[in-house]
Amino acid sequence: MKRGYFQRKIIDPIVKLLRQGISPEKIALGMAVGVVIGIFPVIGSTTLLCTIAALVLRLNLPAIQLVNYLVYPLQIALLIPFFQFGAWLFGVDPLPLSASQLISMFKTDLLDTIRQLWDTTLRAIVAWSLICLPTVTGLYYLLRPLLKKIKLKTDWS
Repeated sequence: MKRGYFQRKIIDPIVKLLRQGISPEKIALGMAVGVVIGIFPVIGSTTLLCTIAALVLRLNLPAIQLVNYLVYPLQIALLIPFFQFGAWLFGVDPLPLSASQLISMFKTDLLDTIRQLWDTTLRAIVAWSLICLPTVTGLYYLLRPLLKKIKLKTDWS
């Protein structure tokens, strides 16, 4: 029987980590941190940030990077909301950009886009920082019991 993409790319690596003796708590924390860092509103920074987080927090590097890569579309989707939230926090008008315009800017001239969006990005980072701790906490407490159930199933297999 052919296993699906979700099974092969997400469930199987998690089961493998559990069988290696990594605790469900540690995997849940790594996944939660991977998601939150993965949506950090600076394109191209998350791989390095996840590596640093994995080393500092002693989390499984492949697991945190897997989650980081899986949430990449979410990072793109959340750029404009983070830009708008940051503008609201600082009482400035948000940039009138659509997602397609933003992607086009990055593809055309990355360095010029970074220069143009510097202040906007800094405000977005502040906005992200306000949601990161509650999001990590919520994801951790959501994922931990699920991973414990998976571990129980794999212990019986």
